[in-house]
Amino acid sequence: MATAPNSSLNPARRPRFGLRWYIWLLLVVVAYGVAFAMHWDSRGVLWVKEQFKSPAERQASIWLPDYRAVIDAKLLPGMEKDEASDLAYDPQTKTLFSVMGKNPFLVELTLQGDVLRKMPLVGWSNPEGVTVLGNGLLAIVDERQHLITIVKVDANTRELNIADFPKYDLGPSKDQNKAFEGVTWDARNQRMMLGEERPPALFVWNGDGKTLTGDKVKLASHALDMRNLSALAIDPRTGHMLVLSADSHLLLELDKKGEQVSFITLLRGFNGLKNTIPRAEGVTMDEEGNLYMVSEPNLFYRFEKQR
Repeated sequence: MATAPNSSLNPARRPRFGLRWYIWLLLVVVAYGVAFAMHWDSRGVLWVKEQFKSPAERQASIWLPDYRAVIDAKLLPGMEKDEASDLAYDPQTKTLFSVMGKNPFLVELTLQGDVLRKMPLVGWSNPEGVTVLGNGLLAIVDERQHLITIVKVDANTRELNIADFPKYDLGPSKDQNKAFEGVTWDARNQRMMLGEERPPALFVWNGDGKTLTGDKVKLASHALDMRNLSALAIDPRTGHMLVLSADSHLLLELDKKGEQVSFITLLRGFNGLKNTIPRAEGVTMDEEGNLYMVSEPNLFYRFEKQR
């Protein structure tokens, strides 16, 4: 009596469930690896927490989810090879100052991203951070030289020489090539906030807006769940801090206690962005709550809150 062929013994007819299972497993592992590297799991937790914030809590914060890009990837002409590295707002001149890291320059911009002047930074190696102290004083961080320099800029300034200004040694970093990159002046508390790129860390250095006193002190923070730290800014209205990460495509809001409040992702399709911001390196905010960013190599962004 003939019997039906046993498919389990016939390799040609055996289902390829094993291969499919391995492919799905590989996809899951890769997806998890990307999510872990980008900290999407943490962003998901924060997104859930955002949903439970009351209207009063949102009103008392910057509340980044309400922001939309109104100037998207505007080119800064003639700076394609300079690499925009940071951005700071000056409330006295109502203009922006940006540093170029590859070819050291200080650039003054309008709030619409138009170039007013370009000032060579003589003696700097790799300026990566800039902040406005007031009364024409700015602080510039050189990541390669591990220095912070306080400079004076007025309407007649055309060039700055590092030898003419006071300098402060930032000391060694765990990774000397990924050292101090973020800086912002906290006027309310008369202190300089400094950010180390990788691993992300925050430091505070007391001062009076003209000089720094003592030494920098590292802050304990568990909120910097990002791949790197690119820039810092203080909201003059709430006192909350903005922390930017180019590698994580993320802008994070921290409250005065250093706790996460809100965030936006800097990817295509989110918050009015037509395309992903390629490498966001600078952020600042004016007294009206408008948000400004620069990205390598020479892109300018302006975000406004949708009320």
